[in-house]
Amino acid sequence: MGATADKIKGTANEAIGKAKQGVGEAVGSERLQGEGLIQEGKGHAQKAVGDAKQAAKDAVDKASDFAQRKL
Repeated sequence: MGATADKIKGTANEAIGKAKQGVGEAVGSERLQGEGLIQEGKGHAQKAVGDAKQAAKDAVDKASDFAQRKL
């Protein structure tokens, strides 16, 4: 999965997790609140993976550009 896809899925999981937490709070379901908290955490992690992939790609691109200029 690419960096952008990871970031999109992460954002979606964060939003769904927050919604689950809100619904769980509204109906008094600790289980639903917990599921939402876990899903939101998963979203944060997915976004971090996407950011790391993007940073790695940017570093490779920069190194490649530098190498091309030196040739």
